[in-house]
Amino acid sequence: MSTARSLRWRRFKQKTSIAAPQQSNSSAVKHDFAYDLLIMFVRNETVAALTVPILAIFVAATMLNWATEPRQLLLWLATIFITEGILLALCRQFKRQPRETVDLVQWRRNLAAAEFLYGVCWAAVAFTPFVVQSQAAFFFLFAALTVVTAIRMMFAASVMQILHAGTAPVTGALALRFLMTGEPFYWALAVVAVGIHFYFVFLVKNLQRTALSMLDYRAEKDRLIEELERAKAASDEARVRAEAANVAKSKFLANMSHELRTPLNAIMGFSEMIKDEVLGPIDNENYRSYAADIHESGSHLLKLINEILDLSRIEAGRYELTEKPIDVAATALESLRLMRIDAHQKNLRVVTDFRPDMPRIMADERALRQICLNLLSNAIKFTPDSGLIAVRAGILPSGEAVLSVRDNGPGIPEEEISQVLRAFGQGSLALKTGESGTGLGLPIVSGLAELHGGRFELRSKLGVGTEASLILPKARVLPAVPQPRKPAPAPQPAATAEAVPYLMRGAA
Repeated sequence: MSTARSLRWRRFKQKTSIAAPQQSNSSAVKHDFAYDLLIMFVRNETVAALTVPILAIFVAATMLNWATEPRQLLLWLATIFITEGILLALCRQFKRQPRETVDLVQWRRNLAAAEFLYGVCWAAVAFTPFVVQSQAAFFFLFAALTVVTAIRMMFAASVMQILHAGTAPVTGALALRFLMTGEPFYWALAVVAVGIHFYFVFLVKNLQRTALSMLDYRAEKDRLIEELERAKAASDEARVRAEAANVAKSKFLANMSHELRTPLNAIMGFSEMIKDEVLGPIDNENYRSYAADIHESGSHLLKLINEILDLSRIEAGRYELTEKPIDVAATALESLRLMRIDAHQKNLRVVTDFRPDMPRIMADERALRQICLNLLSNAIKFTPDSGLIAVRAGILPSGEAVLSVRDNGPGIPEEEISQVLRAFGQGSLALKTGESGTGLGLPIVSGLAELHGGRFELRSKLGVGTEASLILPKARVLPAVPQPRKPAPAPQPAATAEAVPYLMRGAA
């Protein structure tokens, strides 16, 4: 653990040191860290401004028992108060200055000078003459100045220059006083005092390493926070631009689709008149065939334009819902009747599973019909000949309404599901088989589901089939009202017995 800490310390020293190796440790850090270390000393000094003066009063009061000159102690106490006041005044003045205008080198010198003067005043008490060479007096002097040294080192732990300026005179004066006694016992105490001083310095250096590491971590944290804020601002700006571009795109598509439908209606109308020979027979069969092709192509183009218009309105938030109670089963059956020719051409079997007491749903009838048609169109398009399509409507255990269309086609690879849900997105199967489509049907279904507060789910498995489900929230399900309803004719012959278990597996 200590090895890792030493490595971090060496890396930090290499990162923060300056070219001149002879400068002190406090000037060997970055400008920002140097200020932080200096402000730590200033705050320590101002917060504990009364600690050392109270200790000085206690020392003076106690040493009156041994001192030969009490007035000398009172004078010493006055100098302590004066030098403490000078140091506090400098600290308060430093705190009031803006960080950007602080001359760190000059202020470090000023505070070190004030601390040195303060330390010299404390050192002066070591030379107080005693009435007798009392061991109690010397022990008290030793203990008092050792405590003062420890306190001053804690206060100045962040700036070694100030620490040495304030504590070296105290320890030096104490050791000199013991050496002046001429007794080996006090010489030993002098050595102990110096040893304690160096041990305190060792501890303080460890504290300073911790303080520097804390500042380094804080600077790294501030840098990361600043980078995150910049990244967030850039992300917000990009999101705003993307949203504006998306709205502009939707408005452009809506306007263009509207403008294109007007001439397209004329093309389709006149081509239909020519195809049906409304104004008279056409002798050339090719002309009738060309007119039919024009009408068919115009119908396809009109369908594409309508889908683009619907999608752009949904994305722009301009698709207005006209809500009323809807019979989901009736809407699904109506959509099946519209698609029955396409299903019959591929000899598809269509089975239905509608809940008998299915409640009505508060929804937009046109939107719900469009959802049914889009889901059925996709199912018919990709289900192989003689395949099976199952249409189900019911209520989930959560109370939500569900309308699903399931087929036993080739399925969609899982990695392509998100692609087919995007506008103009088509899967690999559609590209390989050449099935016509614009890739707008499912995005429109998803958008209409979200407008109703619901969701659209697409589940598929290769070789098994695909199930597309519209799920509407419970709040749109109206209370069930029992009412007789004649069963609608099935679009295809009744489902075979083996088709029902398949449908139930799909529902599960």
